[in-house]
Amino acid sequence: MHSRQYGPDLTPPWKKQSPAPEVSAERDLVVEEAATGFCGAVVRCEKTAEGFTVTLEDRFGKHRVFPLVPRGFLLEGRTVTLVRPAGPAPARAPGRTASGSVAVPGARARVARESRIYVEGRHDAELVERVWGDDLRIEGVVVEYLEGVDDLPAIVADFAPGPGRRLGVLVDHLLPGTKEHRIAAQVTGDAVLVVGHPYIDIWQAVKPASVGIPGWPAVPRGEEWKEGVCRRLGWPVNTPAAWKRILSTVDSYKDLEPELLGKVEELIDFVTVPE
Repeated sequence: MHSRQYGPDLTPPWKKQSPAPEVSAERDLVVEEAATGFCGAVVRCEKTAEGFTVTLEDRFGKHRVFPLVPRGFLLEGRTVTLVRPAGPAPARAPGRTASGSVAVPGARARVARESRIYVEGRHDAELVERVWGDDLRIEGVVVEYLEGVDDLPAIVADFAPGPGRRLGVLVDHLLPGTKEHRIAAQVTGDAVLVVGHPYIDIWQAVKPASVGIPGWPAVPRGEEWKEGVCRRLGWPVNTPAAWKRILSTVDSYKDLEPELLGKVEELIDFVTVPE
């Protein structure tokens, strides 16, 4: 028989925490994260490789991501457990795609053009699809990835660009004097446009504030960059999971750096120009 003062786990009743009330993490709800004291409005809730998270934005526009854990937040000074909102996520503002262009309600995807856009890797392709996917389907533009640019001259020759068959290529870390810059110069022509951004990897094209970090850390040369980023951010050294975490924070062009936005728009214009 158990004592009337103790439960089966022998924890005194006065030491047990009563369950905190559950509150739906609706957009713009202002809460304080209990452990850090960070106070902000809910921007989004999402599922990541580490579990469900909530992104808060403080009054200075800074974003931070926190796990949805029991008794993890304060609402008007009261401890609460934030939970995912019921039903579908709030829709984007009507009339605009994720890229910021005017949406075309009910528009059907166009038959794919012969022209193409090539990007370096899978992550680049997934990011372009997330932001420009609606636009590309309407325009009939297919995006493919290369897994690097070392073989770009042979790939371009095999593609056989020409009138009505243009090729646009997005290259990471395209800076004067680099290997990428020399390769780009070999293939650029009337029907081929190679453009690039200055970042070591497409990860850096996502604004740190959107990811909930103060900035992309510096990684010494010789160390694998993505793994080095994970270590310095305190994330598990699992680059596929890290990329899913990063990509999940991108809702629209506003989450990307201008240096990438302009280049992708330039490529889309190039491969869709009327002959």
